[in-house]
Amino acid sequence: MELVPLGPGFGVEIRGLSILDVASNAAAYQAVRAAFEAHSLLLFRDQTIADDIQVAFSRAFGPLELTKAASLGAGSFYSRLTNIDETGKILPPDHRQVLAAKANALWHTDSSFKKTPALASVLTARVLPGQDGDTEFASTRLAWERLPADLQARLKEAVATHSYANSRDQIHPDLANAEERKALPPVRWRLNWRNPVNGRRALYVASHAYAIDGMDDRDARQLLAHLLDEATRREFVYVHKWRQGDAVMWDNRAMLHRGRPWDYTRERSMIRTTISATEADGLNEVRPPTLH
Repeated sequence: MELVPLGPGFGVEIRGLSILDVASNAAAYQAVRAAFEAHSLLLFRDQTIADDIQVAFSRAFGPLELTKAASLGAGSFYSRLTNIDETGKILPPDHRQVLAAKANALWHTDSSFKKTPALASVLTARVLPGQDGDTEFASTRLAWERLPADLQARLKEAVATHSYANSRDQIHPDLANAEERKALPPVRWRLNWRNPVNGRRALYVASHAYAIDGMDDRDARQLLAHLLDEATRREFVYVHKWRQGDAVMWDNRAMLHRGRPWDYTRERSMIRTTISATEADGLNEVRPPTLH
């Protein structure tokens, strides 16, 4: 296995192993898992992409998350991110699926709005629109390490509230429907996540976060916006330009990402699988105390 650096201080391309190798060979999995813990973002090029292969690869890392209510693929392991309807036609720009793609252009970490957050996500390219539609990544582990010591101390036990509706409301007030708002009530997480393998901490922020315990709402939003801005400064961002056959995996405990716009009159289809975090992934370190 060869590791080729990708981003500014994080991310590697894996060469010499396929995602099918990882799904079927314990030694391959252990090597790739070590790279995942160390580098947070993994790229596999020129893969044989199929739903069952992607699921088998993802499942090697932990339990798979079911796609949330009111989404394409709801109740399955697949989240289908596309502007194509079931008949193969391109959806109009004001369609809910296209608005959801625009919401994904906000910096976020997957599933921070759920009772069980995500360890990792795996995204594969199925239909590409051309040169646009890049995905950008930033390391919140490196962002934490760049913070002044006094701010680290202040944030070490700080707890933020995350909500799916908070990010969707930034795009359109009706984008999160009543079913989603009921199924996904606000949740609270510490503002950092300690990796139990290497002990390194990462900021745990996202466009879903909007409040911090013990802080005035306005001050909390300003601090969260500042942390997002600092983590995602241009010099700290890796821009992934998709090719057919790409499979990208990232650590949601230690990464922010966003999808970039494309010409929405052109077809684009991606499939995401998401691996749920468990106690072994440091979940006990991020779950805030039970509310009384």
